[in-house]
Amino acid sequence: MTADGTNSLEKPVLWLDEIRSDDIGLVGGKGASLGEMTAAGLPVPPGFVVTAGTYRAFIEGTGIDEELFDAVDVDSDDSEALSAAEERAKELILGTEMPEDVREDILAAYDDLDDGEAFVAVRSSATAEDLPSASFAGQQDTYLNITRDGLIDRIKHCWASLFTQRAIYYRNEQGFDHDIVDIAVVVQLMVAADKSGVMFTSHPSSGEPKIIVEAAWGLGEAVVSGSVSPDNYVIDREAEEILEATVADKKVMMQRDEETGETVERAVPEDKRNARVLDDDELGRLTELGERAEAHYDEPQDVEWAIVDDEVFMLQSRPITTISEDSAAEAAGGEGDGDLILQGLGASPGVASGPARTVGKLDQLDKVGEGDIIVTEMTTPDMVPAMKRASGIITDEGGMTSHAAIVARELGAPAVVGAGTATDQLEDGRVVTIDGEKGSVTEGTAAPDEQTDAVEEVRPENPVKPMTATEVKVNVSIPEAGERAAATGADGVGLLRMEHMILSTNKTPERYIDDHGEDAYVEEIVDGVRGVADEFYPRPVRVRTLDAPTDEFRQMEGGEDEPHEHNPMLGYRGIRRSLDRPELFKYELEAFRRLFEMGYDNVEVMFPLVNDAEDVVRARTLMAEAGVDPETRSWGVMIETPAAALSIEEMAEAGIDFASFGTNDLTQYTLAVDRNNEHVADRFDELHPSVLRLIGDTIEVCREHDVATSICGQAGSKPEMVRFLVNEGVSSISANIDAVRDVQHEVKRKEQKLLLDSIR
Repeated sequence: MTADGTNSLEKPVLWLDEIRSDDIGLVGGKGASLGEMTAAGLPVPPGFVVTAGTYRAFIEGTGIDEELFDAVDVDSDDSEALSAAEERAKELILGTEMPEDVREDILAAYDDLDDGEAFVAVRSSATAEDLPSASFAGQQDTYLNITRDGLIDRIKHCWASLFTQRAIYYRNEQGFDHDIVDIAVVVQLMVAADKSGVMFTSHPSSGEPKIIVEAAWGLGEAVVSGSVSPDNYVIDREAEEILEATVADKKVMMQRDEETGETVERAVPEDKRNARVLDDDELGRLTELGERAEAHYDEPQDVEWAIVDDEVFMLQSRPITTISEDSAAEAAGGEGDGDLILQGLGASPGVASGPARTVGKLDQLDKVGEGDIIVTEMTTPDMVPAMKRASGIITDEGGMTSHAAIVARELGAPAVVGAGTATDQLEDGRVVTIDGEKGSVTEGTAAPDEQTDAVEEVRPENPVKPMTATEVKVNVSIPEAGERAAATGADGVGLLRMEHMILSTNKTPERYIDDHGEDAYVEEIVDGVRGVADEFYPRPVRVRTLDAPTDEFRQMEGGEDEPHEHNPMLGYRGIRRSLDRPELFKYELEAFRRLFEMGYDNVEVMFPLVNDAEDVVRARTLMAEAGVDPETRSWGVMIETPAAALSIEEMAEAGIDFASFGTNDLTQYTLAVDRNNEHVADRFDELHPSVLRLIGDTIEVCREHDVATSICGQAGSKPEMVRFLVNEGVSSISANIDAVRDVQHEVKRKEQKLLLDSIR
């Protein structure tokens, strides 16, 4: 029964205000959610649902049901049969006329929307609630800016989306009968948003009573797709005050073209690019609506919203799935007993107090003792031994992708990076407190019970690992972090950096071999990899061969002969250095040979900074000459340059097993932005459309050639990038240790959405 007391099963169309949550079997999850929001008095754009019963009546009433279900009863492992099944299913549904009475009911409902001149969104709404999650990297069946003429056709396209190749494959593999799966379609008035975004009614990781709002100009697709970096606002619900308002450089916006009705991407006007999207009043109204939604559903909500002509609309509301029950609900909040000294970027959470030890040169590392705060311009791999002793880290330069940030998170040490003048202001012995979440450095010592480390905040005793089809792996910079990384429940290691095993000795490879011998050098690598491979066995551990720029080598013993380069990140590093010095590279490959000989078949070889198939073929040849069989061992490349992304087909044909995106380098090479240069740091954007296009195109080619894809750059820990990658069909995502659990939940949530969309 509907809200007005009529029999809903007999109605081909139900308005949102007729629908309640228990109608999900008739209107699908999206339709039920919108109906429930409408019933709660939340400002939802008007619309209606073409019910699942209407779909069922269509296929049975026209007599195509039997042929339809026979057509999709195919061998799931036969790709040609799957393709033919999808094609035939579409032919049957799209080529069959909709019964006139149903057509009239749908168009009559449309005519009641905005006097029949509306642009509407047409979206599939799945009725199957409990299907297991799986990764379906297909186009979601959402059609925007549809008018009366195209409405019936788009509804039939949504019906046909029940029978994509992936949906057919999945149902066949899982034993679901095609003839019991139904689909509803939501038709809703389009909101030509002036500004839009998403809102979390509680902190999406910790569950703290803070509302997080992301906002951009134009339609919400730009925020959801990750094509624009939105403004970010943090509101304290209890104090009812805005804690933070971070204004981003918003380069593009999505708008409806007035002539064609299509959604187009346009440049944001110059006067709006760096302007704040939401004022305090708008944030107050969003906060009030968010709290109402959370109260209605009795759990924290993830809300999509839009503002048109100063009117706020809620487009969707769903539970936040990334809040862990055993998460540290309160972030460490202690401060020192004095004034704020410095403000930087909180790069690794936790609070620590101790005497500052300023390090300007490598020969000063010995003065850093247990519990000290290491202060330096920028950390390098050869500083890791001192970083292990320190209770916290402060750097003048760098951001969330800097070496200091990465290693600090792995060590579980609080870190503040990009503090500007720390090395000038903090003299040796001065006692300070750093807050690695707030990014603050204050005078004096925090109370003992306020001092924490990042391990306590990000590593639960018994982490709950969501089951996902997309593998979620972990990045490991230093072997000592192997045990902590394995405890995350990750599916393996997507990146183990070899350079830390060598550079932490404070000797260049040549000097180390001169001083200790070739065998000792090989064993240094073997021991480092073994420590991590043991922790993860039989889960795979992907080891990147040596990739250090010349400026890092030059600071070490034996580094006096290193070339001086204006920009070492663009210079003599990665595979280009290895191929130029095969007499040294062979020792790294010998380490892999020994590991395989010892039974570590979970180790994989990854070559960094390749540009083209020639690099791949030469590396493969050297690998074979060292006794590592490229036919039986898993090996691949990093995609860190536009050239590599554009050459991926040739590299696939050269025999690689996987390709892994290094987004830090791929972004800086694509956008010409040095990620360690604070003057252009605001232009470093891994979610830039050009970067995403390179990644998406590479994944598509790799899928065609049966080459696995992964990401091991820092962007893999960002929810926006996770959603994009899962949608594109990436094989695995490798995240920072402290982000693995959140990424697992984000992947699961996106996979569930894709699954439901694919079977609608």
